[in-house]
Amino acid sequence: MKDIKNFTLEEFKEELKNISGPSYRAEQIFSWIYKKGAEDFNAMSNLPKPFRDRLSQSYYIGAIKPLKHLKSVDHTEKFLFNLEDGNLIETVLIYAWKRETLCISTQAGCKFACSFCASGINGFKRDLSVSEILSQILSIEHNLKHRITNFVFMGMGEPFDNYDNVSKAIRIMNSKKAMGIAARRITVSTSGIIPGIEKFKELGLQVNLSISLHAANNELRDKLMPVNKKYPIEELLKACEGYMKNGGRMLTFEYILIHGINDSQKDIDELAGVARRLKAKVNLIAYSPIPGLDFHTPLENDVKIFEDKLFKRGINVTVRDSKGKDIMAACGQLAG
Repeated sequence: MKDIKNFTLEEFKEELKNISGPSYRAEQIFSWIYKKGAEDFNAMSNLPKPFRDRLSQSYYIGAIKPLKHLKSVDHTEKFLFNLEDGNLIETVLIYAWKRETLCISTQAGCKFACSFCASGINGFKRDLSVSEILSQILSIEHNLKHRITNFVFMGMGEPFDNYDNVSKAIRIMNSKKAMGIAARRITVSTSGIIPGIEKFKELGLQVNLSISLHAANNELRDKLMPVNKKYPIEELLKACEGYMKNGGRMLTFEYILIHGINDSQKDIDELAGVARRLKAKVNLIAYSPIPGLDFHTPLENDVKIFEDKLFKRGINVTVRDSKGKDIMAACGQLAG
């Protein structure tokens, strides 16, 4: 049995030949799944019953359900999903003004072990399938009736370490025959996987790219983010320049500010230098505490000073409020 949500529309049109189904039925099925949230072929009333029976003998519609649903005092919501094999992932819904932003996971666990992040504490389990990535969206949109406006691949895992499934999921999200989500409402965040950045520039969609930087020199970034030992900053910046030259949208550097670690004058100067070089926007995020890790959140005034000094150097900088701390839903706190 094959999960339909692992196929693009064109792939599924080819699949239908295996059960003597006309290709136009694929569009009808995709409409039921992605626009109406159907999880059962019997709900597809415009399909002949014999055809529905043939579908159910060869295919199924993958779905995941929340095992736990938590709500923060700031209205952020976190969903713990149980996958078919018992692995757990977390997905977060963030409210800001008229936006509802869904923070999507791409892997169960994480192999990159950033020293300040909870996602890798229990190790890496596996990649999520295309269906499991999309099911996070569909479960919250259709079963829980949320009107999501923006989508960020910033949950558990490294999106570019699961590039093929993530890129296919994005194509289905963007397809007018499926979810019909505008590319500019989708953001992918990477810790700096250069092969993924190079492939991403060939995607051909105006999806936003965000780089989790957190330090602008190799010595400190090596300590905070071991991935930097394989893809050091200079090589990462060159890959980002190639992405920009190939028509990529403005880059964003995500920078988690950790008290006494990456908040010095030297850090400001180095961050301003790389941001200016790439004409990148900087999102400052105050570190959110994680039990067992010896890192500390900066004072609100220290974050403001850091922001002001970047601004005076001509950097487009925003302080991003990391919501959901009380339910362990803030940036870096997702652990499944």
